[in-house]
Amino acid sequence: MQDNLVIVESPAKAKTIEKFLGKDFKVMSSYGHIRDLKKKEISINLDSLEPEYEIPDEKRKVVSELKSNAKKAKKVWLASDEDREGEAISWHLCEVLGLDEANTNRIVFHEITKKAILEAIEQPRRLDMNLANAQQARRVLDRLVGFNLSPILWRKVKPSLSAGRVQSVAVRLIVEREREIMAFTPEVYYRVTAVFLIDGNEIKAELDHRFSTHDEALAFLEKCKDATFTIADIQKKPLKRTPAPPFTTSTLQQEAARKLGFTVSQTMMVAQRLYENGHITYMRTDSVNLSSLCIGTAKEAIVGLYGEEYSKSRNYTTHSKGAQEAHEAIRPTYMDRQEIEGTSQEKRLYDLIWKRTAATQMADAELEKTTVNIDISGTTEQFIISGEVVKFDGFLKVYRESVGDDDNNEANDSATEGILPASMKQGDIINRKEVVATERYSQGPQRYTEASLVHKLEELGIGRPSTYAPTISTIQQREYVVKGDKKGEERTYTIDTLGAKKISTKTKKELTGNEKGKLLPTDIGTVVNDFLIEYFPDIMDYNFTANIEERFDSIAEGKEDWHKMLRDFYKRFEPTVDKTLHTRSEHKAGERLLGTDPVSGRPVSVKIGRYGPIVQIGSAEDTDKPRFAQLPKEFSIETITLDKAMELFQLPRTVGEYEGQEVVIGAGRFGPYVLHNGKYVSLPKKADPMSFTLEESIELIEGSRQAEKQRHIKVFDGEPKLEVMNGRYGPYLAFDGKNYRLPKSMHDKANDLTREECMKIIEKQK
Repeated sequence: MQDNLVIVESPAKAKTIEKFLGKDFKVMSSYGHIRDLKKKEISINLDSLEPEYEIPDEKRKVVSELKSNAKKAKKVWLASDEDREGEAISWHLCEVLGLDEANTNRIVFHEITKKAILEAIEQPRRLDMNLANAQQARRVLDRLVGFNLSPILWRKVKPSLSAGRVQSVAVRLIVEREREIMAFTPEVYYRVTAVFLIDGNEIKAELDHRFSTHDEALAFLEKCKDATFTIADIQKKPLKRTPAPPFTTSTLQQEAARKLGFTVSQTMMVAQRLYENGHITYMRTDSVNLSSLCIGTAKEAIVGLYGEEYSKSRNYTTHSKGAQEAHEAIRPTYMDRQEIEGTSQEKRLYDLIWKRTAATQMADAELEKTTVNIDISGTTEQFIISGEVVKFDGFLKVYRESVGDDDNNEANDSATEGILPASMKQGDIINRKEVVATERYSQGPQRYTEASLVHKLEELGIGRPSTYAPTISTIQQREYVVKGDKKGEERTYTIDTLGAKKISTKTKKELTGNEKGKLLPTDIGTVVNDFLIEYFPDIMDYNFTANIEERFDSIAEGKEDWHKMLRDFYKRFEPTVDKTLHTRSEHKAGERLLGTDPVSGRPVSVKIGRYGPIVQIGSAEDTDKPRFAQLPKEFSIETITLDKAMELFQLPRTVGEYEGQEVVIGAGRFGPYVLHNGKYVSLPKKADPMSFTLEESIELIEGSRQAEKQRHIKVFDGEPKLEVMNGRYGPYLAFDGKNYRLPKSMHDKANDLTREECMKIIEKQK
């Protein structure tokens, strides 16, 4: 009989913990939740609002092994993560394995170190049903929303759509931002800078006023031709720069995006591995607190690396709404470990966490800021010169140690800027070299990145650390939002330069609005958003969503009954669902009338069709059937014009015949294509489908055939089908609907492989 059985939720965590516990302990993994609501049913009793759980088929084997080991063990220890999700996993284990909740040991820890695990074993607690119920309430409420809204969307917008509580609000933020950008009209202004010669140094200054017209800017330059420039005032101020607080889930996601280019889900995946391997504390937290142990070991590390004057111990307190997930910030488990073994991503993220934690326990950076005001004879405006000198780098030292690294932005942001000559004094007359007026445009709202969306959700109190990454992944998987690039537009601007005595004007071109990796709403996302705002304003309301989160917090703290909270919600929600289902609408959701077809006189509209956005000529009531054209990706149903829509009906066009078959040029959701003998080939990016010729089409068809031939290196007789294929990373095997890697040493002889050799490789990889 086994003395002790410890159950955790992940195999990697099990492996790390097993190293710290003796032979009397067996550590097993539940591989996450062992039971859940049924996938294809609402799985909630709508009278009592009690969830109806089941053990999914893929978990039956794990459950059976856990049951048999739990029976053999004298003591069972539940060691899932210390947040609501983890508590719910432990409660499900109690229920399914038949464990007595009152006597089963529940252990929690923020880090997977020997000390933390042994301390947890010394101080076990009992299951916290308040935490587990808060998670149950979230799961049930989100299921009620999803299972009731999705069928409405199928009927009113498009089949196979789905909606979620937090996801829908996240989509709303992105749609509203897009509309703000579309409505924004940039205002022109003129920024004036000057270069002065002081003791042989060229010093740059900026005017304290911006002009709104070109004439005003030119008039100012005229004044500067014969003006005298006098130093009116010199002010020196000491400045202190303090380090940012330790990482929470949200700030780690934002910094990893800014400095390492990680997506939000990538950050969480890498952080999870660092946690499970014992390198960092638990990665789902909204606390900035650091343990006294961390503060102590950080002090030792900093004094050892940089000296006593660089150390300054600090305690941080959490102010975020409903902070509850864990009780410590994300930090390294061992501050004396500046580097770790691991993948490149793990090393980079760990380095970011180590530096941030070390910086929080270091002295402020001390700077001196100098501001020089320059009077201009004949006008009230002044030029301002600003300079900053770092007197003591303090916490910036940790970032400056690694010049050239991705994370050196922080040091660069705060580095010496414009060191000014010491000889400058009030009353000095200084010489100008040139004065430049540059035409600029006011900046509109910026589209969200994954990281800035997380920041906004946190600011509004929507979601919690564990929900940010899945929310952002879900809205992209559902194709309500895409992460993509927005092409910029070219615009001209003028630069007027006053040299010795003459003003010269030149125009330059710049690209504006060119954005990469931003979150953009799709047509379907926009239509679903508008529909839900019209019929379910509560669900889409930011304050209502944040209030729901606060009620989950109250349940977790034992201040509110979870059944009552769900009843309150459902009492308001169910009548709205019923009313919306029975509402008849003259137009389909998202439909927009563009005008009239000049040829047939029938109405032209855009809407969401079964396979995405379409343009339609005519209506279902007409004697003649309506005509449809798929809307290409570069168009939006919100902005497409009648003229552009009518162009889509000029396709498909037949350009001739090849090999006895028609060659047709058409337009689909993914752009224009050539269709020949049932096969589609995309047109080159800059090709015009209206002028693309038969000769160009044949060239494209032949090129596609050639590329297809090169993909198939060798086909073997027999069943199941076995092929040696050529992929972007070299040859591979395709067998029975699956692909198998070909070892690099065999790439050169891929053509000569026998069926037997291929099957050996496949069996080995299976």
